[in-house]
Amino acid sequence: MKFLYDFFPILLFFIAYKMYDIYIATAVIIVASVAQVSFFWLKHRRVEKMHVITLVMVLILGGATIYFQNATFIYWKPTVVNWLFAVAFLASQFIGDKNLLQRMLEKQVTLTSQHVWTHLNFAWIGFFITIGVINLYVAFNFDENTWVNFKLFGMMGLTILFVVGQSFYLMRYIDENAETEKS
Repeated sequence: MKFLYDFFPILLFFIAYKMYDIYIATAVIIVASVAQVSFFWLKHRRVEKMHVITLVMVLILGGATIYFQNATFIYWKPTVVNWLFAVAFLASQFIGDKNLLQRMLEKQVTLTSQHVWTHLNFAWIGFFITIGVINLYVAFNFDENTWVNFKLFGMMGLTILFVVGQSFYLMRYIDENAETEKS
């Protein structure tokens, strides 16, 4: 359910684009992102950093797209967001005792080595950088409709593939004894 909630603004963007155009779709993703953060705040009395970063970029780049009537700004949004995540994951390697991925997942998974967390964190950094580059390639080498399809299906598909691949890597390093103690 959380997966659908996270992709709700992108899904609405896609539907609005197919029904209207890039500018209406951009307005829709702005409203949907504001609603997403607002509803989460009302329900949990906190906000998720990922949603806030995405909201800020949607407001800035989406607003510029609408104001200047130039879709280039919204084309850059997925790349900027992914590269910001890459920077955050990289910075977390040097700030605090645990990297960002470990902070997010350690309550669910206990690993046999701290180095595994480091490898996984760097894998996510590489993924975020790569998906940002691929987005730019698609945005500026294919037509707008192809980019919109890639934004929803391609990016989601690549993310799912990456998570599945990461899961296979992760399974080799799960500390079975610690997992049994958690139960």
